[in-house]
Amino acid sequence: MKKFHLYAATASGIEALAGRELRDLGYETQVENGRVRFDGTIEDILRANLWLRTADRIRIIVAEFDAVTFDELFEATKAVAWDELLPMDAAFPVEGRSKKSQLHSVPDAQAIVKKAVATKLAAVYHRRTRMPETGANYPLEVMIDKDHVMLTLDTTGPSLFKRGYRVGKGGAPIKENMAAALIALTSWHKDMPFWDPVCGSGTIPIEAALIGRNLAPGFNREFTCEHWDWVPQDLSDKVRDEADAKADYDTPLQIFGSDIDENMVAIAKKNAEEAGLSQDITFTQLAVQDFKTDLEHGVIVANPPYGERLSDQASVRELYTQMGKVFKPYTDWSKYILTADLEFEHFYGQKATKTRKLYNGALRTDYFQFWAQRKPRHKG
Repeated sequence: MKKFHLYAATASGIEALAGRELRDLGYETQVENGRVRFDGTIEDILRANLWLRTADRIRIIVAEFDAVTFDELFEATKAVAWDELLPMDAAFPVEGRSKKSQLHSVPDAQAIVKKAVATKLAAVYHRRTRMPETGANYPLEVMIDKDHVMLTLDTTGPSLFKRGYRVGKGGAPIKENMAAALIALTSWHKDMPFWDPVCGSGTIPIEAALIGRNLAPGFNREFTCEHWDWVPQDLSDKVRDEADAKADYDTPLQIFGSDIDENMVAIAKKNAEEAGLSQDITFTQLAVQDFKTDLEHGVIVANPPYGERLSDQASVRELYTQMGKVFKPYTDWSKYILTADLEFEHFYGQKATKTRKLYNGALRTDYFQFWAQRKPRHKG
């Protein structure tokens, strides 16, 4: 089976997590800004799309070269064996990005690449008229960075954060792959209690349950490459069957989500049901100030409102103060809280053990980590 140069695209700040996921799947990786390179066959492409929790999409790197003129871009693009990837009726829209490059006009770069691919395909398929583009979708991208061109083919389609379970959402929902990243950065594993005290539409507890059950996050959706004529249906079925066989439905999970808003709790329950996880998560309507638990050695992950509008800031900071007071007695629980408010520790009333910079979309946020006190060792 043919091997491709590939990369998993990620949000800024979580590349290393996607790299770890790929290594856990058995691939050698090279972590770069916003992406992780690896090599694999079409079977590996299907597996990565199905299993990666923190990535955005999987792209085939079709060609890389330097270009400072549109002629160079056209000729190098035309030289690629596009017919090995695109059938005669392929629809091939071209996206573009450029930074710090002489070819800075993105619409022009897209048009040149489109023309070069069409010219090559027309020559190979002996077409005198335009390519029909009536078949499956093969989304291309031309990315130019410091005059270095990368031509890629997207295998994913809608971003991998679109798991297919979110039937309802609140005002500012966290993306599913970001939620998975927040969990991956904690000390939680499936035999420990897990709680999100501001759960909104339930994304963080649902992602925890998917991890706890070892369910492939892409199981309830399809990928663009599954419609390509050179990707066998039985291969796709095989990879999905293998994923299904790895699920753990036996380990008891203690996963909780609570929110002050009863409408959000109802939405969270619907989303968990859609994911097939309603038995694994307990959702309740609860204000943060009323939080209490008898469970020990758990993990709290929270993505509270950030109070970006000045009118919201006072109430949000009051929430941070409540969190600090309510969580303080639970010294055997680790708490992880994501916010864009750099004054968070002041209002929470405690210095974080560690902070980590993450980007929630384009927004710079900090992940404040308060680690549990270690269990005392029993002297024998």
